[in-house]
Amino acid sequence: MMKMTMTSRILHIDIETFCELDLTKTGVYAYASHPSFEILLFAYAWGDGPVKCIDMINDEFPYKLLDALEDPDVIKVAHNASFEMTCLSEYFMIDTDPNQWLCTMALAMHNGLPGSLNNLGNALNFEEQKMSVGTALINYFSKPCKPTKANGQRTRNLPRHDTDKWETFIEYCIRDVEVEQKAYNCLKDFKQPDWEREVYILDQEINCRGILIDRQFVENAVDMDIGITETYINELKEITGLSNPNSTAQFKQYLAKAGIECKSFTKTTGPELLESVEDAAVKRAIQLKLLLGKTSTAKYEAMLRADNGDHRIKGLFQYYGANRTGRWAGRLVQLQNLPQNHIEELDMVRELVKDNDLDTLNLLYESVPDTLSQLIRTAFIAKDGCKFIVADYSAIEARVIAWLANEKWRQDVFKNNGDIYCASASAMFKVPVEKHGVNGHLRQKGKIAELALGYGGGPAALKSMGALEMGIEEDELPKLVKMWRNSNKRITALWKKVGNEAVDAIYQQSMRRGVDRILFGYQHGNLIIKLPSGRKLCYQGAKIVDTEKGPKISYKGMNQVSRKWELTDTWGGKLVENIVQAIARDCLAQAMLRLRDKGYEIVAHVHDEVIIEAPVEAKVEDVCRIMGEPLEWAPGLILNADGYETPYYKKD
Repeated sequence: MMKMTMTSRILHIDIETFCELDLTKTGVYAYASHPSFEILLFAYAWGDGPVKCIDMINDEFPYKLLDALEDPDVIKVAHNASFEMTCLSEYFMIDTDPNQWLCTMALAMHNGLPGSLNNLGNALNFEEQKMSVGTALINYFSKPCKPTKANGQRTRNLPRHDTDKWETFIEYCIRDVEVEQKAYNCLKDFKQPDWEREVYILDQEINCRGILIDRQFVENAVDMDIGITETYINELKEITGLSNPNSTAQFKQYLAKAGIECKSFTKTTGPELLESVEDAAVKRAIQLKLLLGKTSTAKYEAMLRADNGDHRIKGLFQYYGANRTGRWAGRLVQLQNLPQNHIEELDMVRELVKDNDLDTLNLLYESVPDTLSQLIRTAFIAKDGCKFIVADYSAIEARVIAWLANEKWRQDVFKNNGDIYCASASAMFKVPVEKHGVNGHLRQKGKIAELALGYGGGPAALKSMGALEMGIEEDELPKLVKMWRNSNKRITALWKKVGNEAVDAIYQQSMRRGVDRILFGYQHGNLIIKLPSGRKLCYQGAKIVDTEKGPKISYKGMNQVSRKWELTDTWGGKLVENIVQAIARDCLAQAMLRLRDKGYEIVAHVHDEVIIEAPVEAKVEDVCRIMGEPLEWAPGLILNADGYETPYYKKD
């Protein structure tokens, strides 16, 4: 744990780099370990002192500064510090201990502020902002250039090729540190519980450890997909005569010429159209078009790009990626949205891919690309002498909201290891419901209601969760909503209570415990929600707007579409969702710390699941027991984890 002492000094750092690789596609670990990687500029400042910049192309790097990078009494501060840590470690061949670093990006996201330095400066209304010419300068100096007659066929721009731009690049690097200094001074007093700092350190350890891929398997999967896609396209060209059958617009024109009206061709409408067509050629064309829609090697290719030679993919997780809740976001391969596997003979199919046996795969499966898609998870493997232990929390959000609202009947279900979907359906329909037993058909309705309605959602939420596709009639949806709310009166009341307490906190501009275990407050113009764990959620610039329907809460946040910092609205149900997901995140985070302290090496985590690379003698039961242990700050919260062991990652 980093401890600031009387002798500690603050060193602000920002670097600019060059590499032949595309950082956005490879991630920093593969990028910094590439032979072409180098540091171009190193800007720094001690505390609030003036910023200096070392031209790493033309000047020597001072040894005293190099010593400071490893000095535990020097607190290094950077924006997106993991980039600087990784690059400096590789370039200078030193140990960069994350305990000695502070990340202003993490501090910003803790405060509900934008992660990017540019947006952060705008949000905090700094007089001096990050220079807008940065992107152009990075494109010029930090990336390879195309050889042309005008540039003398060179593949890289050096300072001597444009000295004015180079001087501006130095100014840009200096300005970044100046903005970072201001950001640090604005955010340094925001207090997080000590354990949250440990979570940040653990996140760096997990990202640095990485997760092993079966390189040969991945390469063969890419080659197979490319080959089968080419076969599909050539056949589709022969049938349709189209120059680009991948184009949906062209394909719809082909269908129109065949006398078939098609307003929209999607993975949903395509199969319906296939059933209605009788012409064999057109039917085959539609079938091929649907098969092409399933071809995707993007995640396999992302694995290959991120491999820095040791076949361990690193930097897959963004700490505090969701700054509304503090949950992690996925990077590079995006483990959070991997396709599920429904293939029964996974071992056999994986071996066919490893043997590059496309002919057998074609015989066994109608769609090889779909099969490869289902195998993506299995590309991640445990190292020799180890296995994966995969464990996840059972119905964690349902457990947290029941605990928070004190919905006793739900807590009794969890206490007795019951099935919440059956119990919910039973409470809604007033009949016993058993999975694969009496009234078992109602379980699906209980499940969709549980997934869609916990945070104030209505019929639209049921639709978005796929209620209609499950066979539930649209006119039945309002009834389901009413039945679920009637059987969960405390949860329904919680939405209103949380909304009212947030409104009152903003109006009164004071801290108040409005909901058991949750503290609401208003500080420096922001709505603060203190969680049971001690961590705080921050809603910047929160205010109340009076409307005909009553007071409405608005706050400043990043618009996920426009990517602009602007006012957005929230209400009790949405705040409950944020709170529940944040508490669930804290449960996982503290379980991960406990697992680390017991010596388990976590290589990945997905939603409420951990993936551990463990020796063969390790037991699943021990991992699940640790995850299910009571939390000191959540008395009465019933947690339960299920797990399994496997040589490769999969959905059990």
